[in-house]
Amino acid sequence: MTRILLVDDQALVRAGFETILTSEPGFEVVGQARDGAEGVRLAAELRPDVICMDVQMPGMDGLAATRAITATSAHPAVLMLTTFDREDFLFEALSAGASGFLLKTAEPEHLIDAVHALARGDALLSPEVTRRVIERFAATPAAPPADATDGAGAREASAPPALAQLTERERETLLLLARGRSNAEIAKELFVGEATVKTHVSNVLLKLGIRDRIHAVIWAYEHGVVAPRG
Repeated sequence: MTRILLVDDQALVRAGFETILTSEPGFEVVGQARDGAEGVRLAAELRPDVICMDVQMPGMDGLAATRAITATSAHPAVLMLTTFDREDFLFEALSAGASGFLLKTAEPEHLIDAVHALARGDALLSPEVTRRVIERFAATPAAPPADATDGAGAREASAPPALAQLTERERETLLLLARGRSNAEIAKELFVGEATVKTHVSNVLLKLGIRDRIHAVIWAYEHGVVAPRG
């Protein structure tokens, strides 16, 4: 059973989300909060698996609440939801530790899919904002591009030191994560089981000191591990 906490200042929105989510077998809405402060308190009391968090709320907003929640050692996955298609909300949400970002204009099945993804330990961005995330974080990678005449040697020389901690399989997993592959797709490409992929992903996050999959993608682009496609 996936335990879900709803945090939104509008009662009708919370009721609508509850109706959508409880229609899915295996989902249980264990609590509702009217603002960020109440959301932080209920997150500690109820220990949900996934929190559906509104961005703009009176008092403590969703971004501040997410920072407080993700600062704990064993925090739930946070799915940020907003009516406003604003890049500042998106990138602040990622910085705060959210594992997913979805516009409230999305179809009900997208909300269900998002909660499923976060409950599995995956990260999710709605299709509307995925391109902007890639463009923002892929535009200026920190690592300089390798000279075409130097090939692999130059790429190795410019690689961030943290990559040396990863095994070859873990590096391959990181590359595939950065290209948006799911665990099942990674397993298929590497000819291994999904349980093995989950182990590789966990090792990558631990060794690089990264919060979750979506931040692994950002890290890979920021450090030039993956080059943006023209």
